[in-house]
Amino acid sequence: QVQLVESGGGLVQAGGSRRLSCASSGRISRITAMGWYRQTPGKQRELVAVITRGGSANYADSVKGRFTVYLDNAKSAVSLQMNNLDPEDTGVYYCYARDINNNLPYWGQGTQVTVSS
Repeated sequence: QVQLVESGGGLVQAGGSRRLSCASSGRISRITAMGWYRQTPGKQRELVAVITRGGSANYADSVKGRFTVYLDNAKSAVSLQMNNLDPEDTGVYYCYARDINNNLPYWGQGTQVTVSS
C-alpha cells in the first residue's frame, strides 16, 4: 500500500500562484507515476497533470502553460506549481499515484484550492 498526503491548498486571488505538494510513504517502489486530479461539486474527478518516473508529463488542456508538475524520484514526492490561477481552477485537488500492478490508483485525502475573482 501507498499513502499520500497533500499540502498547500488555500485561498488565492485570480491571477495569483500556489504550489501544492504531496508526500508518499509505504511501498513507494511500486509507484510508476504521480500527479494531480481535481474535483468540483457535481463534476467527475478530472486529470490535471500526471508525470511518470521517466519524466513524461501529461496536462489537461485547461492548465497547459500555467501549471507545472514536478516529481522528486528519490522521495517519490510530487508538486504542482500553479500560476495565473483562474476561478475555474477552484476545487479539491487530489494527489495521485499509479501502482505498477495493473495501474492501480492511490489517492490522497484532497486539499481545497479556492480562487477568488
